[in-house]
Amino acid sequence: MPPPRPLSQLEFYIFTVAALCRYQPRNGFGDGGKEEKPRRSGSGRFGVPRGISGVVVPCRRGGCALRQDVTVRGSDSGARETREVRGDGGKRAKGKGKICPRVQPRDAEQQHALASPPGMNLYVRLFTRGRMLPQPWRFFSRAAEDVALQRIRKVLCVAEKNDAARGIAELLSNSRMRRREGFSKFNKIYEYDYQIFGQNVTMVMTSVSGHLLAHDFIMPFRKWHSCNPLALFDAEIEKYCPENYLDIKRTLEREIQQCQALVIWTDCDREGENIGFEIIHVCKAVKPNLQVFRARFSEITLHAVRSACENLTQPDQKTSDAVDVRQELDLRIGAAFTRFQTLRLRKIFPDILADQLISYGSCQFPTLGFVVERFKAIQAFVPEAFYKIKVTHDHEDGSVVFNWKRNRLFSHTACLVLYQMCMEDPVATVVDVVSKPKSKWRPLPLDTVELEKLASRKLKINAKETMTIAEKLYTKGFISYPRTETNIFPKELNLSALVEQQTQDPNWGEFAQRILDQGGPTPRSGNKSDQAHPPIHPTKYTSNLQGNEQRLYEFIVRHFLACCSQDAKGQETTVEINIANEQFIAQGLMILARNYLEVYPYDKWSDKVIPLYQKGSRFQPTMVEMVDGETSPPLLLTEADLIALMEKHGIGTDATHAEHIETIKTRMYVGLTADQRFLPGQLGMGLVEGYDSMGYEMSKPDLRAELEADLKLICEGKKDKSVVLQQQVQKYKQVFIEAVARANKLDQALAQYLGEAAEIPEQDEVYPAMPVSVRKCPQCNSDMVLKTRKNGGFYLSCMSYPACKTAVWFPDFVLDVTRDESICDVCKPHPVHRLKFKFKKGSVPPVMPLEFIGCIGGCDEMLKELLDLKYLHRSSQPASSTTQPGHHLQANHSLNRASTEARQARGTSNLSRGHLLSINSSRTPRAAPPAAADDWNAVVCNCGSEALLLTVRKDGPNKGRQFYKCSSGACNFFLWADEQPQDRGSAAPRSSTLLQPAAGRAPAGFQRPGGGREPSGGSGLDAGGGAVCRCDQPAVTRTVQKDGPNKGRQFHTCPKPREQQCGFFQWADENVAPGPSGDESLSHFGSNGYSRGLGSKAKRPGNVTSGSAAKKPRTCSICHQPGHTRKNCPQNH
Repeated sequence: MPPPRPLSQLEFYIFTVAALCRYQPRNGFGDGGKEEKPRRSGSGRFGVPRGISGVVVPCRRGGCALRQDVTVRGSDSGARETREVRGDGGKRAKGKGKICPRVQPRDAEQQHALASPPGMNLYVRLFTRGRMLPQPWRFFSRAAEDVALQRIRKVLCVAEKNDAARGIAELLSNSRMRRREGFSKFNKIYEYDYQIFGQNVTMVMTSVSGHLLAHDFIMPFRKWHSCNPLALFDAEIEKYCPENYLDIKRTLEREIQQCQALVIWTDCDREGENIGFEIIHVCKAVKPNLQVFRARFSEITLHAVRSACENLTQPDQKTSDAVDVRQELDLRIGAAFTRFQTLRLRKIFPDILADQLISYGSCQFPTLGFVVERFKAIQAFVPEAFYKIKVTHDHEDGSVVFNWKRNRLFSHTACLVLYQMCMEDPVATVVDVVSKPKSKWRPLPLDTVELEKLASRKLKINAKETMTIAEKLYTKGFISYPRTETNIFPKELNLSALVEQQTQDPNWGEFAQRILDQGGPTPRSGNKSDQAHPPIHPTKYTSNLQGNEQRLYEFIVRHFLACCSQDAKGQETTVEINIANEQFIAQGLMILARNYLEVYPYDKWSDKVIPLYQKGSRFQPTMVEMVDGETSPPLLLTEADLIALMEKHGIGTDATHAEHIETIKTRMYVGLTADQRFLPGQLGMGLVEGYDSMGYEMSKPDLRAELEADLKLICEGKKDKSVVLQQQVQKYKQVFIEAVARANKLDQALAQYLGEAAEIPEQDEVYPAMPVSVRKCPQCNSDMVLKTRKNGGFYLSCMSYPACKTAVWFPDFVLDVTRDESICDVCKPHPVHRLKFKFKKGSVPPVMPLEFIGCIGGCDEMLKELLDLKYLHRSSQPASSTTQPGHHLQANHSLNRASTEARQARGTSNLSRGHLLSINSSRTPRAAPPAAADDWNAVVCNCGSEALLLTVRKDGPNKGRQFYKCSSGACNFFLWADEQPQDRGSAAPRSSTLLQPAAGRAPAGFQRPGGGREPSGGSGLDAGGGAVCRCDQPAVTRTVQKDGPNKGRQFHTCPKPREQQCGFFQWADENVAPGPSGDESLSHFGSNGYSRGLGSKAKRPGNVTSGSAAKKPRTCSICHQPGHTRKNCPQNH
């Protein structure tokens, strides 16, 4: 028995913890289940009172106490008490229910123990004497994780932008960071030392530039004319790194090699979470077992980033999934509709839209719909005259206007009658005088939507520029994260400190100090919270900004101070008078305290002075008149109005409103008037009206609002990502099908604005045929589809080309091939569709019909041998390599054919065991061919000439490798020199197996290289010399009845019914008996072993002598007559 190997450090640690968990000796840690008298004093290890069992595990956060659950002895109730014990063996604090404030009791304790990242303090769960720790193996992985964290010496941190990376690094390093260059000149690397995980580590901070990866269709679907747009709803999508971000990706791959942990510092919203997972994907491709953490922060300040380091969490997969769903849906829906309407409308209106991209988006189209709807409401508006009575009273301080309580009437006669009644006795009586306090509320805390709306209205800065400036202010540390839905300040946020920072400003510093002196900030609370970020507020004072940056920063500061202040106070007086039983009202306002209005000039509230009226008093009005007016239409939408509508109907998010508005402006669907209001363009009007006339109100927000609601449910874990994706794709796919069917309505709608439409003939195919999947690629698992070569012929190609170059090339005698709807039940992965072949006359064995339906998955032996489907046995190779010919699946084509027949010429075989048949092992070894024969050693190309030996000069994995090719270039012969079989002059023992042709092959009737007929290599011969099939049954003789060159010719085949036949075939007139020496010439037929039916490109091995066989002249592979070849055969024309 070998001696035991020494334990590793990790194993020693695990076994030590196991011993503490399972074995409790009588030394203060218990007795393993036996009762023991309690000890009232003394301590065991780690400062734990003796007589109590426990286990030591690391706590996930620093500074927390050790947990100790004990039973109070001597207590009548036997209640459980929780004590806290410091990890250094120090003081104990007693108290009912006191536990570590960072964990939840009972159910969350194990999560606390297993959570990451742990600190290096210890947290001890102690149990009463004699209790065994349940499921101790949970702590083994915890101990192993702790050891892994102790080994962390270098941490890679990745932010979303370079400015954020630099700002965070400056704060955590106290501006002592070391800068170096990455592969991207826009994304620097900052190194500094920091204490995390309870130890000093080197932090490497770098950044990406937004999304590192992009979604797109696989290559065959990316070209606009590659497929019917309908196919895009089901086409395969891949995530890839765009070329301009490859340097950033290379930087991450290089830096992570030296790091033991990854911390994601991207923005804490949906997009930021998804960008984080893209970073994780790239880094884990280099280090699969990498430890990953997430830093949560809402502002780039010293307190915020240090708190994020101390409270690292795990990335949120659900939030990232919601973004993946949204990105995929936007790609599928947008690409399908955009291609459809762009390609169609360019043909319909070639003079106007020839170069126009007519895009569609499930957010931009409802946004356009709001603008069109308002414009059409204005167009449809019919003004109406109205009439009212107006009373004016002049006094020494001004004039007071009393408004009619009826407001207005649309009947001129009715209003005139009432006016005449008032004029009969035009004396006013004061009916009521009411004076009450009036307040103007201070603003709510600022969220993203309000920032966009207010900046547009008050500062005249559009939403896109507003968010761009806000992002810059955030990355510089001047404001908090600008993308938030929250308008409630969290209680833990120190507002007083933020207000105090602003006291130094000469414009609003005095007001900020007054807030502090009057009891501190008292902000209003809204009713929205995204549970991620606080409202937008200033985080640092600055006076060095210029232009719109300074204006927006000032607005944010003033808004923050205003909402931390008090409401404006005033006294409102309402006076009601009566003239001929008609009531009129006037209001006056006296402002008592302006409060927030002193710092917030964006709100207006002014005094309106009226004289003092006494109830019951009477006075003569200065003027009583009847006035008329006319109703006015609604105004065109401003940007603030449009954002409000988008938020109300759930179109987009607070982070994407500006982007969607900018898109419809760029596409020229809408324009702006002189006073910055949206006016729809002719193209925008036509598109909306066209789709609406189809019966689908695609310009309405309902479809997109449903999607946005589903995305929220994915984030909350209430809906599955794949379910939402499938439902939404099918919904929009059905809409698309209907839209294509009624496309003429779109033409008619646009013709009203763009002029007469050109007619598209019905037979004119606007879109190419949609590729249909035959099977999954065995190399990369993408779809494989049928394609047509430029010069004719067919092949099966992988949809991931050029990344994957897998292909099955069908030979020239395949006149047509289409996918059959039937699916093979045997081949995997499902589904593998059968193919419908049409073969050239005389190219296949007579037992095989010219129109044949079969499976190329490997189960159909007839097709497998006929088409040489050797890719079924090839091991998977990396699809990224482009220099290895083995990455193509070639059926009966140059490379495979050449290499196969070169092996045939050498008398070797690479067929599987199912293709072999043993013969009598007692026979003597076959004589070796003459080693001195030069023509035996020559490599012959498809033309029958000696091949040329060349060397690869191009850089790549095959550089320096030798290969054979046709010396004249007349054929596409190719063969690697190092893939040639072993010495062809060696003798093969007679006990070796004899090759049996597979199903569908014609084993006899082949022209041997030397010119003689091949004997039956596919069957054994019985004692009487009769043919025996593979089933060991005597073969039956049949006659060819089908028209062709072999009509009337007899052949041997299996006697069983056709569906049960083994596939044996042999021409009766080619049944040559063995020579007198007992030497049966062997031949590997391969995929092209028979001499007919392979077209003009049929391969022939070099000249091979075979014992006593006489050399015969070459004959035609079709009619078997000498003097010409297949190419010139009269029967082939």
